[in-house]
Amino acid sequence: MHNTNKMISFLVFLISFTCILNAQKGDLELLQNEIKRLEQISGGTVGVGIIHLENHTQLMFNNDQTFPMASCFKVPVAIRLLQRVEEGSLTLDSMINVTARDIHPGSGTISRLLDDPGVSLSVLNLLELMMLISDNSAADLCLELSGVPVSVNEMLHSNHIEGLSVDRPTLALIANWLGAPVAAEQKMTMDEFREVVKAVNEVQQKESMENFSNDPRDQSSPGAMALLLQLLWNGQLLNKEYTDLLLDIMYRCETGELRIKGILPPDIRVAHKTGTIGKTANDVGIIDLPDDAGHVIVTIFVKDSAMDVADREKSIAHIARAVYNYFLFHKTE
Repeated sequence: MHNTNKMISFLVFLISFTCILNAQKGDLELLQNEIKRLEQISGGTVGVGIIHLENHTQLMFNNDQTFPMASCFKVPVAIRLLQRVEEGSLTLDSMINVTARDIHPGSGTISRLLDDPGVSLSVLNLLELMMLISDNSAADLCLELSGVPVSVNEMLHSNHIEGLSVDRPTLALIANWLGAPVAAEQKMTMDEFREVVKAVNEVQQKESMENFSNDPRDQSSPGAMALLLQLLWNGQLLNKEYTDLLLDIMYRCETGELRIKGILPPDIRVAHKTGTIGKTANDVGIIDLPDDAGHVIVTIFVKDSAMDVADREKSIAHIARAVYNYFLFHKTE
């Protein structure tokens, strides 16, 4: 009789556990369907990587594709830069001279405020400018200090991160997007950059911009970027001091207020990094969930969008909110 009761108890537990797993699986399918629906708002193709950091629930959407990272490439660059600091090759207070050939186009402050050479910034200043306001000039200096793309990619491969590749500084990336044949190692002043771009005829430029997402360089799958953030959070890439430093900077990111953070409650903290170029808009980060629900990584990429940036941002915001809602109401031990 005793053995019969034990068997019945075990069967009840097994059935209950299976029901829970099936319910969670069904709910994840609902979340995936909701992401598919929200993809339509973007006007393009969406890639999403989701990893709950405490219970390890995962969901990948369009993970068989890679997406232009735009400025999201600055996350692996920041990690490799801080690894070099940790190794003793650099210090955060090392002063770096900013020359005329270091002032590059695109987002940020350096190119707007520093027209003339003769300024020095610390490694920490450059790191914060790159991650807080996505400064491209700072990013290219950080990439150079990190050991150029080869060193960043070696870091990725040594940590078994496949499907993410850093290939060019922003100078070359923007020039190539505009159809100008600028090599990754090529340096130039802003005047020289403008002349190179000016030499590209309108048809070539339009074709290059239209086909930008077909260039495999500087792309990531949503899952690869999510894995990178998971390893960062878990302290597997940097020691605690530099892990905390980078996450603190990412929590203070000043770009992309309408993306992952867009329709989350205003008191929810998000450590993230955005990226935008052409028909692409991205946001990758970690959401702090309330009520002891843990933390969830969300990487959201949009490519080949026919819509304006506002619609792409709306899609990202609604996907992030759907993920937030799912994990807030599906707590597991």
